[in-house]
Amino acid sequence: MVRTGGGPNAGHTVHLPQGKVVLHQLACGVLRAGVTGISGPGMVIDPAALESEILDLQQRDLLKGEVVVSERAHVLLPLHQLEDAWEEELRTSKNPSGSVGTTRRGIGPAYEDRYGRWGIRMVDLIHPADLGQRLDLLYATKSFLSSPPPREELEAALRDVGSRLAMYVRPTEPMLWNAINEGSSILLEGAQSALLDVDFGTYPFVTSSHPTAAGALVGSGIPPAELDEVLGVAKAYATRVGAGPFPTEVGGAMGEFLLREGDERGATTGRPRRCGWLDLVLLRYVARLNGFTSLAITKADVLGGLDEVPICVGYRTESGETISDYPPTQASDYAKVTPMYEQFPGWPRFTSRLRERIRQEGVAAVPGALKRFLRYITQETRVPVEYLSYGVDREDTLWLGRGAPTHPVTITPWTA
Repeated sequence: MVRTGGGPNAGHTVHLPQGKVVLHQLACGVLRAGVTGISGPGMVIDPAALESEILDLQQRDLLKGEVVVSERAHVLLPLHQLEDAWEEELRTSKNPSGSVGTTRRGIGPAYEDRYGRWGIRMVDLIHPADLGQRLDLLYATKSFLSSPPPREELEAALRDVGSRLAMYVRPTEPMLWNAINEGSSILLEGAQSALLDVDFGTYPFVTSSHPTAAGALVGSGIPPAELDEVLGVAKAYATRVGAGPFPTEVGGAMGEFLLREGDERGATTGRPRRCGWLDLVLLRYVARLNGFTSLAITKADVLGGLDEVPICVGYRTESGETISDYPPTQASDYAKVTPMYEQFPGWPRFTSRLRERIRQEGVAAVPGALKRFLRYITQETRVPVEYLSYGVDREDTLWLGRGAPTHPVTITPWTA
């Protein structure tokens, strides 16, 4: 299993029988015996935070798999965190509403140095001579920062943590190619939404990496021809962290309801997520962009008990144009669209009795209104919904069966 991009700005919450685990820089595979979890070459890694994450899992006896860190992954430094704050302050000084809502964890500046070729990689931490030279160059580019950490202290700290992490740092592409040759299964784990992709997301309110299927290949070293399936994961409603246009956002009591019932807070930052209704314009767009072969719809339980569930089926622009599958490129235009909704009958609450019925009977026990909701998503995205999740326990994810090919798609209605 490979986490392919991002850094400690995005976490994955995993609910185990032993309790809740929040992973920030490790692939989820490290929680399973017999699985190798790779922090891939597309990531930017805070080495001290990574070490703390590993130690925490070891102390809780939850580190069951093998930890491997790509030697090509870039290092996120305190310099980058200072630069992140400096950039946000610069944006807001020029425009009070100009913040892009970063986590201020240094992710953007770390990627800037990566592509500017100033960066330091994990492999440099275990080659002291190279590390010193790279730091000299990097510090020369950061003269605009006030009160950066002393260069010698940072080098010593990096050498120290690098010596302890050296056992995990390896060239990972050959491992993956060997696994492919042996017929092993490889799961590429994204870290953020495709709508945060630096090229295809709601720019400039995006992250600095490529959380798309194509980006996952680049961030792992897997050849494109080896990709078998692309599973798109979408909530039954929509959320967003940070600033940026969000046409289906809802406020007031309903917004508070979704926030509370969905426990919608960032796993890493704890920031409350903005909540709204499912947006088929965006889902159609990212389905085509990523080449989804199937969908997993999550958090259906959060909407249980509502009389009606809205789905955004299109946008109306200021000029009266209707948009159905491609959001406006310019954020200022996107912020002005009016969502067009279809109302769907709600489904019952996911009581313990209903959950048990679904566990015993499978698809037959899924409420009819929810089946119609899922069928509509399949019809409109041309991607079959293969998984339904209605809770945090592993038993609360239901496999609905294999869908038909995406293009063309044959929709087989489920019986109510």
